[in-house]
Amino acid sequence: MRRSMVLCRSLFLALCLVAIGNAASRAAAIVDLAGRRVELPAKVERIVLGEGRFLPALAILEEDPASRLVGMMGEFELLDPGNYGNFVKAFPRLANVPRIGRTSQDSFSLEQTLALKPQVAIFGLHGHGPNSRSAEVIDTLQAAGVEIVFIDFRSDPLVNTPKSIALLGQVLGREARAAEFIKAWQDALGQVQDRLSTTRPEPPRVFLESRVGLSEGCCETMVHGMMAGLVDAAGGVNIAKEIIPGQAGTISLEFLLTHQPDIYIGTAIGNGVRDDPEWVTLGAGIPATVAQASLARSMQRVGIAELSAVKDGRAHAIWHHFYNSPFNVVAVQVFAKWLHPELFADLDPEALMQGLYRRFQPFAVDGVYWTSLR
Repeated sequence: MRRSMVLCRSLFLALCLVAIGNAASRAAAIVDLAGRRVELPAKVERIVLGEGRFLPALAILEEDPASRLVGMMGEFELLDPGNYGNFVKAFPRLANVPRIGRTSQDSFSLEQTLALKPQVAIFGLHGHGPNSRSAEVIDTLQAAGVEIVFIDFRSDPLVNTPKSIALLGQVLGREARAAEFIKAWQDALGQVQDRLSTTRPEPPRVFLESRVGLSEGCCETMVHGMMAGLVDAAGGVNIAKEIIPGQAGTISLEFLLTHQPDIYIGTAIGNGVRDDPEWVTLGAGIPATVAQASLARSMQRVGIAELSAVKDGRAHAIWHHFYNSPFNVVAVQVFAKWLHPELFADLDPEALMQGLYRRFQPFAVDGVYWTSLR
């Protein structure tokens, strides 16, 4: 009981201190992706991230994405250690930024967040941290004077990515930089969409296997939003869309074998090399030969090896974290080349990714982010 009372007093004191500090000045009002009106402080200097994987989005706009960061969730180093390591190498202070949770909403610490006295919390509509349905978190932070801005790269990535970057530009006072990225992103997407709308090619049937090797067996997939939205944008038909409700689910191997896709695409979860023969390895620091060998091993799984797409070499793998990345347009171009190789023979997604990193990230592309069986 005594410990509970001490915690309550501490939480109340933190609420009061943060509220007093944040009420000092207000500047612009924006509307975030949850449709909420948000009044931004005149100068935003203290931010917490509801997902550590929003760091690359901050780095698009800020020379030092750690400069205003006072706290973040800890899923980045756990789910994508290669890229997290690149960020820490460039900005060592990131390793000491307090973590306000690990990989789930349940792990988020409201008390720890309040103690950090943030002015603004950047949360995702959905994902690994607090989201737009986290009523207690939202109410408590707002009562403390912490403004919350919801962004999204995963639920509706091709609609919400430019909106999210624009919102971050407003939060950080980097509107011009945000506009520069948005134009580059829209130009790259237009290279695919304009040609598809003009030529209207026959859409191939695609099976998108999610997080290959993370668990035994087959066949987890995505059908709406996330990576599935990128397949749609590249001119494909997702064979599981009609039978899976929601954004993701699992189809049976029997369904897959009796509804054979023209093209197989697996997503590689991306947290390093593992001995598991089913594991597909892609991401920061991964050599091309290692990536392709891991896909070849994975395609030997029972049932998967019987797919015509695999036997004929129309099997590919892509870095899973494109599903929650502002650089998702690179995956759209990769898919377009796989789904319509003649129509998009001149596209160069590798050059696109290198160019986007050169202009909008603090380090060059490191590693291989997609591979093919042949």
